[in-house]
Amino acid sequence: MRVNKVMPRVLTKLQIEQYHDQGFICPIRVISEQEALSIKDELEQVEKEFPEEINSESRNNLHLSFAFLDALAHNKIIVDAIEDLIGPDISLWASVMFIKEPSSKQYVSWHQDATYMGLDSLDFPTPWIALSPSNIETGCMTMIAGSHKTKIQNHEDTFAENNILTRGQVIQDVDESKAVDLILQPGEMSIHHGAVIHGSQPNNSNQRRIGFSLQSYMPNNVKQIVGRNFWTHVRGQKRQDDDGMLLDRPRFNMDPNTVAQRKIANENLSEILYKGAKEKRNY
Repeated sequence: MRVNKVMPRVLTKLQIEQYHDQGFICPIRVISEQEALSIKDELEQVEKEFPEEINSESRNNLHLSFAFLDALAHNKIIVDAIEDLIGPDISLWASVMFIKEPSSKQYVSWHQDATYMGLDSLDFPTPWIALSPSNIETGCMTMIAGSHKTKIQNHEDTFAENNILTRGQVIQDVDESKAVDLILQPGEMSIHHGAVIHGSQPNNSNQRRIGFSLQSYMPNNVKQIVGRNFWTHVRGQKRQDDDGMLLDRPRFNMDPNTVAQRKIANENLSEILYKGAKEKRNY
């Protein structure tokens, strides 16, 4: 899905080439560090106020419940960067809040995002925005450069206790000599390809590692073939899916309309991600 633009909006031509060649770009400044830490503070406030809405088992599609996360999903720098990669018609499939508590054993095994997403394409970008420092000590993401150019690898469902992934899915025999750590300061993002192999290690620091993953932005020609088409319209021409729904934007935190839509979207997402699995987790 190469989009030829004479003048990219945010990304340099070198960054666009790196994305296509290596499967990721990093780092890109989206908001100031102060703004990122302010969003982190607001996130931790709603965790206290609405513990049933946002917790370790309720982390998907929080942009439908909280207006400040919806605003981040529509951030102009993020969306401009995505337009540089996929063109002007943009919809958001889902979002995931990844939080690793201090000195925790939680990790993410080697995997490819597109494996269980039930789409008719593997070619789409995912921004991951750091709301706290993401480095080797805190358990940053690590990418296997160029691995998006191969087909989807065999994933083994482990449901391992400390594996953050829904199914604890893991790819064996990964060539770790091609591993690249994505170091991000608060307010910076990386963008990675739907088929690139990646994972992350535990957080060995004394602070939370918080990342907001916009997984993923798609052009209108990518379709859901497992489950229904639920999308948040972001830019350009709106999608027309016979079996789907365009989700609304929350007018304020805990907008009853979008909170209800989030429940429906998450039920659909669960059916997609767990298709064929022998068991289900609570997230």
